Formats: sequence, C-alpha cells, structure tokens
Amino acid sequence: MDNNMPPVHSVPPPLIPPSRPPKASKSGGWVWLVVGLVCLGLLALVVLGSLTRALNGVHFGAKTGRQSGRHFDEIVVEHTYSRNRIAIVDVEGIITSQAWDRSGRNMVDVIDDQLKVAADDDSVKAVILKVDSPGGEVLASDDISRAITEFQDDTDKPVVAAMGGLAASGGYYVAAPCRWIVANELTLTGSIGVIMHSFNYRGLMDKVGLYPQVFKSGKFKDMLRGSKQLNEIEPQEREMIQSMIDETYEKFKKVVADGRARAAKQNQGEGRELVENWTEYADGRVLTGKKAHELGFVDQLGSFDTAVERAKKLANIADADLIRYQERFDLLNFFSLFGKSESKAIKIDWGVDLPKLQAGRLYFLAPTFVH
Repeated sequence: MDNNMPPVHSVPPPLIPPSRPPKASKSGGWVWLVVGLVCLGLLALVVLGSLTRALNGVHFGAKTGRQSGRHFDEIVVEHTYSRNRIAIVDVEGIITSQAWDRSGRNMVDVIDDQLKVAADDDSVKAVILKVDSPGGEVLASDDISRAITEFQDDTDKPVVAAMGGLAASGGYYVAAPCRWIVANELTLTGSIGVIMHSFNYRGLMDKVGLYPQVFKSGKFKDMLRGSKQLNEIEPQEREMIQSMIDETYEKFKKVVADGRARAAKQNQGEGRELVENWTEYADGRVLTGKKAHELGFVDQLGSFDTAVERAKKLANIADADLIRYQERFDLLNFFSLFGKSESKAIKIDWGVDLPKLQAGRLYFLAPTFVH
C-alpha cells in the first residue's frame, strides 16, 4: 500500500428523518355525525308518530290488533265514556285490488283486517260500513261483500251500511249483505250491473300503415284484441263475452236478493223488503236514496247519525264510543318506503279519483265513471 495516499474515510449514511405518523382521517367524524343524525331522525319519527296518534285521539292503553303483520291503533271518533264500541269501516273511492305498496296491501286487505280486529274485540258491538264509492272491480267488491257476510255469521255483530253521496254498483254490492242500510234521500245508489270494455284501434293502425302479426295456439286466444279487423271478430266471441257478463250479473242479483231477504228475516218486520218487480230496476240505472227506499234496496232514509242510532238498537246497547282503526306508521312502514319507484308523471287533481279501467276486466261501476 502506498503510504503517500490520503486515508480513505467511510462516508456516513444519509440522515433519514423519522416518518411522521399518518394524520387521522377527518372522514371518520363525518361518519359518526351521519349515524347520529340518522338515529335522531328515527327517534323523531317515533315521537312524531306517538304525538300524531295522541292528537288523533288514540288511546295508548286501548286494544290494538295485528292482522297480516300490521298494527292497528284504535282512534276514538266520539267519546261517550262507554265500555261499548262501534267500529267505523270506510269504503271510499274506487273499489280495487290493486296494491298500495310493495308489500301487496290493498283496499280489500285493509278492510278485511279491520273487520278481524273488530271481531276479536269483545267491546265492539257493531260495525258501521261507511260507503262512498261508485263501485269498482268485480272480484274486489265480492271479496269485501263476503268478508262482511262472514263477519256477521261468525260474531253475530250487526253491520249497518251508511251510504254517503255515492254508493252505486260495487258500492251497493258491498252494502247488500249488511243487516241494515241507511241512505240519504239524495244518495246516488243502485246501478246494478256489470261492464267490460275494450278498444278497437285497427282503423288507426291502417291509416299509419301498421299491420299486426299474431301467432296463437287457439281460435279464441286473442279475444278482445284491439288490432282485429271488425270482420275478424267471430260471433262466438261476442256470445262468450256476453255469457260471462250475464253470469256475473246474475251473481250480483243473487247477492242483493240473499242479502235483503236475510236482513228482512233478522229485522222481523222492521226496515224494508224488496218489491216484487225489483229486478226491473236492476238494469244498470242509478237510483236516488228515496227511490231505492221505495223499492226496498234501502231500509231507512237518514244521515250517518241515523246509522249510529240503528247500530245501537240492533246491538241492544244504550251508548257506545265510535272508533276507527288506523294502521300504525312504525319503523317497518318507514323502511318499506325505500325502494318504491316514484312516478315522474304529473298528476292533475280533478276533484275526484277517476278509475283506471283495464281492458278485459269486469267491473261493477256506475255509468258516470265509465270512460
């Protein structure tokens, strides 16, 4: 080794500053804030529901029913401090089996549930069916009518129909099995009949050069098809459709005849009986309450208060609280709102809930509401 060479010094490694700990993410605080707000919102819903029930006259110690997985609160409409109760069940608007929400609930389910709650409550001595409806679907009307009949058979509790401004066609169908029927002189009722409608738009298709191609497995598989030429409609088609209408119409008349005959027997001379030629007025015509009373379709002329007094008399009670059943809005109802598809269509309020008639479906519907 050359002693004249300068000494070699080792180069020290570079100094690496210590790594700083990662800063805490600020997003965690936002997550907890959102969770807290959600919890407060749910708590507010519970409190709001309780306050709403209190303002509506709900007795927190009152009996509640649970039918089809739903809770019903008892709302006092008129308080007489009686142990007896008369339940009011509403049939309003178009009678339909169309679902109201994703759970499949509809008018028939709700009315049937309310009748079951009233049946299980020994303090409920009678039911008032408050009808204000132009009618609606055949099957939905028949389901409600049958539920009323079964309720009276199983419980011996009378059902009194209180007709509002309109109780026609299906609206009368559901009232027919009731023990007693009350109507105002100006109530529009009757309209006993069946209707089915369809549109033939082949003429419009021909104008725009649109021609249908139909493949079917049977001769009558495309009955009521709107794209048929008029000469393609087989006479047998009309006969079969009319036969179906006539069969349903006969069922309507049987429900009326059986209901009124049974009521007359139970009422033992009170009320009204059908006149001998009542079927002549069961041709779809609309009747006033006064005319319906003369023909025996209605037992008594009066108001809702008249129906209440009659319900007390039939139940052999002096006093009763009037109650309604309100489906409770709880957390399960709240969560069921999510996932519902919102329609972007603009809804115009015409002052009346017009029915959405479906082609090929049978209806008990007053002629004024047929379009």
